[in-house]
Amino acid sequence: MQTSTPAHADLRKRWARILPAVFITYSLAYLDRANFGFGAAAGMAQALHISGYRTDLLGALFFLGYFLPQVPGVILVRRYSARLLIFLALIAWGAFAALTGVIRTFWLLAVDRLLLGVAESFVFPALLMVLTHWFTRAERSRANTLLMLGNPVTVLWMSAATGFLIRATNWQQAFIIEGAIAVVWGGFWLAFVRDTPREAAWLSGSARADLESALDREQQSLPRMANLRTAFRDRNVIRLCINYFFWSLGIYGFVLWLPVVIHNATKTAIDITGLLSAVPYLAAVLLMLAISHLSDRSARRREFVWPILMLAGVALAGSYFTLGHGFGFAYGCLIIAASCMYAPYGPFFAMVPEMLPKNVAGETLGLINSCGALGGFFGVWGVGLLRTFTHSSQSGFLLMSFSLILSGVVLLGDWPSRQMRIAQDDPATENRVEHEAQ
Repeated sequence: MQTSTPAHADLRKRWARILPAVFITYSLAYLDRANFGFGAAAGMAQALHISGYRTDLLGALFFLGYFLPQVPGVILVRRYSARLLIFLALIAWGAFAALTGVIRTFWLLAVDRLLLGVAESFVFPALLMVLTHWFTRAERSRANTLLMLGNPVTVLWMSAATGFLIRATNWQQAFIIEGAIAVVWGGFWLAFVRDTPREAAWLSGSARADLESALDREQQSLPRMANLRTAFRDRNVIRLCINYFFWSLGIYGFVLWLPVVIHNATKTAIDITGLLSAVPYLAAVLLMLAISHLSDRSARRREFVWPILMLAGVALAGSYFTLGHGFGFAYGCLIIAASCMYAPYGPFFAMVPEMLPKNVAGETLGLINSCGALGGFFGVWGVGLLRTFTHSSQSGFLLMSFSLILSGVVLLGDWPSRQMRIAQDDPATENRVEHEAQ
C-alpha cells in the first residue's frame, strides 16, 4: 500500500468538518418535516378543531411545496452559492416550522406548511452537490450515507425527545423550539462550510490541488451531455425518478404516520410512543452504515438498492397481516421495514454523479428528488386518507408495501455496467485521494 502524503493526511479534515455540517443541516430539515406526525398524535386536530381529512392534507402539503421548486432551486445553487442559499433556507424553514406552533387558522397553517416545503425544497440536492465537490467516487457512498443518516438519526432522537417535549410543554411549544434551532444553526453553517476546496483556507494548497485534480479526472471519464434535456430523457434517469417516487411514497407515509399507528395500537402515553417509534430508526442507522461500506468496497450501487427495498415492502406486508393479531410480531416487521427503507440511500445517490457529468448532475438530482417529493405527497395523503376512511392503519401499510416492492422492480433489468461501476473500470482515477480514505 502506498504511503500517504502530507497532503492526503490533510484531506482527512474533510470528514470532520464538511460532513458534520451537512449532517446537522439535513437533520434539522428532516426534524421540521417529520415532527408533524407527533403533533397529529398529540391532539393537533382536536386543538385546532379540524377534521381528520384536513389533518392529512396539512401533512401532505409540505411535499407539494417541496416538489415544485427543486430543479430551479438547484440551478440557482449552481449559479450562485450552495453555502449562501442553504443559509437563507435554514432561516426561512426554521421560521415557518416555528409558525406551525403559533398559527390557529387552518388555511393559514396550510399555507405555512406549503411554504415550509418550498423553503426546504432545494436543500437536499444542494447538499449532495456540496459532497460531490469534496469527496471522490471511492468515498461517495459513505459520504452520502453520513449525510442521509441525518434522516433516521433525526427521527431516532426526535421520536424520543419530541414525545417528552410535548409531554413537558405542549405540541405548539415543541414546534416553536424545534424550528428555532434551525435558525440558530444557520450562523454556524455559514461559518464552517465552503462551496469548493479552493475556498477552504483550512486545507493546504497541495491538498486542495490533489483533491481537485482527482475530481477533474473523474469528470473526464464520464459521458458528455450537452444540456439538461438530454440528461432528463436518459432511460436510466427516468428509471431512477420512477423508483424514487414509489420509494418515497412508502417511506414518508411510514415516517409521518408511524407514531399514530403505534399510539393507536398500544394506547400508551405520548412519551412511550416516542420511544417505541425510535427503535426502528436505530436499526436503520446500523444497516445504512453497513450497506454504504459494502457498496463502496465493491464499487456496486444498484445491487445494494433494489433487493433491500423489496425486502422492506415484504416486511410492511407482514405488519399489515399481523397488526390486528398482536403488536409484537407486527412491531418486529416495522423494525425490519424501516431499516431496509433507509439502508440503500448511500448507494442510490452515488449513482447519478457516476452516470452524468457535473454540468447536469445537480439538476438531475433535483429532478429525482422532486419525484420523491411528489411520492411523499401521495404517500402522506394516501395513507392518511386510507386511515381516515377505513378507521384502520393496516390499509395504509399495504399501500406502502406495494410501493416499495414496485420501486425495487423498476431497477431490475439491463443497466450500463460502465456507468454504474465506473470505479472498477478506471480505479487509477482517484488512487491518490482514495488512499487517504482507507
